[in-house]
Amino acid sequence: MNPTIDLMNARCSTRSYSDEPITAEERQAILHTAMRAPTGGNMMLYSIIEIEDQALKDRLAVTCDDQPFIARAPWVLIFVADFQKWMDLFEYSDAAERTQCDRRDPLLGDLMLACCDALIAAQNAVIAAESLGIGSCYIGDILENAEEHCALLDLPPFTLPVAMLCFGRPKSHRAPTARRERDVVMRNRYHRLTAEELADVTAALAEQHTAGAAAAGGLDYTSATYKRKFASDFMREMNRSVAWWVDRWMGRA
Repeated sequence: MNPTIDLMNARCSTRSYSDEPITAEERQAILHTAMRAPTGGNMMLYSIIEIEDQALKDRLAVTCDDQPFIARAPWVLIFVADFQKWMDLFEYSDAAERTQCDRRDPLLGDLMLACCDALIAAQNAVIAAESLGIGSCYIGDILENAEEHCALLDLPPFTLPVAMLCFGRPKSHRAPTARRERDVVMRNRYHRLTAEELADVTAALAEQHTAGAAAAGGLDYTSATYKRKFASDFMREMNRSVAWWVDRWMGRA
């Protein structure tokens, strides 16, 4: 339809990288574009941690679900939902006293807004990189092993590392993974699928992802996804860690 949409439709996660470096100019262009992302109230409720220390990258490859390609990625960014910087600014400016408003700490609504800001900025970075021929891969596992990641990154109380991105030029190109678009868009209100519609979705997913299901020991795709994603050890750890991050944000940890 147009080059931007074509670019976004062709994008897929990149986990294998060529030796061609990402230049300083390209990095700056990607970071600048990330920071042009939409943001609630123009507060930019996020910070970006650039991982340059190879030893730290090596450790993150282990703590983020044992994924060695993280250590080999030419460039790694962690997008942090960050209200701490605004709390520091408010304190420095004595904003509560000057406005005669109640003092308060960030709560769950503030956390959700900060996570949205951080993720929107991250996706801007992904598309900017793609336009430069640089692939990317989201690492949600940065949410896991909360206590260690908090210490490794020296994160203050009102922060949460919502996503990590690995960047590098693809060693080879592959076709993007198919997405099922039916039943995603609803009109005016939520529509919960009927039994007949659920059967249709189950059959369509099985047909679309036959190889993935076969690799999971012959399970149908829905069951394979339940076992691999929903009931997995890493999701148990992610849920434990996210509860820890939230408790910490709320002052309960």
